[in-house]
Amino acid sequence: MKGATKRSIFRWIHIVFCIPIIGHIYSPFDQIPSYARPTRFFFVPVMVLSGLWMWKGHVLRRLISKQLPNKTTGMKTGQQLEV
Repeated sequence: MKGATKRSIFRWIHIVFCIPIIGHIYSPFDQIPSYARPTRFFFVPVMVLSGLWMWKGHVLRRLISKQLPNKTTGMKTGQQLEV
């Protein structure tokens, strides 16, 4: 999958999960308790994680790639072969 496609997917996830939060903020006061649990425990965390991934995902991918062993040598990236 191309990088542009991944960014587009995360962008749309972020936008779609913001809609219920906006509804929670601008809904009448008597309807807020019905929105509270899903908004607090599902929509906000998904929105925050997708936003952080779009903002600092490149750092996390770089850290993960340094931690994973290489398929051919079985060593982590940055390690040197001992002679």
